[in-house]
Amino acid sequence: MKKFMSFCCACVAAAGTLFSFGFSKAAPELTTGCRAAYLMDFDSGQCIYKENEEARAPIASVCKVMTLTLCLDAVESGALSLDDMVYISENASGMGGSQIFLDSGKSYPLTELIKSIVVCSANDSCVAVAEKISGSEEAFVADMNEKAAELGLENTLFANCTGLPKDTQYSCAEDVAKMFANLLKHGEYFDYSRIWLEDFAHDGGRTTVMTNTNKLIRSYNGCDGGKTGFTNEAGFCLAATAKRENMRLISVVLGADTSEHRFSSAAKMLDYGFANYKNKMILDKTVTLNDDFRLRGGKKETYSVMPKDDCFIFSERGAEADADFVVTDFGVKAPVSKGQVVGKIDVYRGGVLYKSVDVISAEDVKRAGFGDRLKTVAEDWPL
Repeated sequence: MKKFMSFCCACVAAAGTLFSFGFSKAAPELTTGCRAAYLMDFDSGQCIYKENEEARAPIASVCKVMTLTLCLDAVESGALSLDDMVYISENASGMGGSQIFLDSGKSYPLTELIKSIVVCSANDSCVAVAEKISGSEEAFVADMNEKAAELGLENTLFANCTGLPKDTQYSCAEDVAKMFANLLKHGEYFDYSRIWLEDFAHDGGRTTVMTNTNKLIRSYNGCDGGKTGFTNEAGFCLAATAKRENMRLISVVLGADTSEHRFSSAAKMLDYGFANYKNKMILDKTVTLNDDFRLRGGKKETYSVMPKDDCFIFSERGAEADADFVVTDFGVKAPVSKGQVVGKIDVYRGGVLYKSVDVISAEDVKRAGFGDRLKTVAEDWPL
């Protein structure tokens, strides 16, 4: 059974503006000394600002965004646990560049290695987790490229898991934003990304100090994650994210001529996004829908439902538009459990499907017994 609802809010004037033709607002040049840049809304994936966004270029340690993605994918799938111990090979411990100075032949908790990659870009930890997940760095790189293809990253090719210089490794600003957005779907990432300073413990009481390479964590309001990178070939690179109220933005800078320009350009783009755009909540996962769903064979004829997830509409500030909902009741049979998916809501803008959100039961309802059915028959019996 489908139901149709309309919802009016302060949004974009026409769906074509959002989906096909981009926003009409002409952004000023927001970066200084950068080869490429990209600013996007995390929730909708809408591009807000771009410069040379498809130009292929080395991205240095920003490639660790994909390394971390495969780590957290493995945890989410159950293939690994954050508490698993990871053996450190001589190959892993011998990595150059930024590192945490892991002891060869020792084992460390996966969660600590992930932390060191996020916070201080540890190359030795990258190779160690790559060998743990795929057996070798070469096999892990193949998995990275398979994931890139799955995400539709057409201008990305990985040759290692660290970002150390290699001619056959490249990406672009738009692809970096998309792969970083995919990483941010793992909530565990933020357990590490907000850390500014922490000691990394080795056996024997030795420690290595980890300092977050993303300075925006401390200097930019709302910034809670990011990945830096630098080599002479790549220049200064950064993928950063910040959230204010209902809106999370992703800012990417590639090939900046100085570290200062990397951070100032990313911050300027974020400032522009927060000042000119917003996310309007149209579905609240904590609020039940106005209409109850019918339940076949239950102790109750109807039951309350709610959206499984929040839903926002991304828009320019001050613009208006309508959002339409089509609610589908899957017509499930009793019993039904609280949290069970029982339908969906399709959100449309200007006749174009914007997003689909699952509908879940807000309560437990048991199957009707013989006594319940007898009572129903008695109530319906004509006098």
